[in-house]
Amino acid sequence: MSDGSNEFGKEYNKSSFWRKMKAHAVTAGNDVVEKALTLYYCLIDRDTPAWAKTIIVSALGYFVVPVDAIPDLLPIAGYGDDLGALASALAMVAVHIKPKHKEKAKERLRIWFG
Repeated sequence: MSDGSNEFGKEYNKSSFWRKMKAHAVTAGNDVVEKALTLYYCLIDRDTPAWAKTIIVSALGYFVVPVDAIPDLLPIAGYGDDLGALASALAMVAVHIKPKHKEKAKERLRIWFG
């Protein structure tokens, strides 16, 4: 997916994303998880252009990397930097976020969190 031009994009792959989600969804919280899932569903959409996918892969790569600016093990603050990266990516690719991406993310949240 990534062109290799950034370190975090190299860290992203589908299995690393789902491992992080499974292990940290509750700790990360709904807001982080919803943004990550929305980006993921946009990423796998065939209509999403390559430039947008590069941005998404970079943000999701930052999310899955265990060592980042603020360690994810810190309560509350640990995912603040991840939230910022995900929110920035969402803003940059907003024109390509479809209602179905948001709906799939919300459905997954309902399954996981009730």
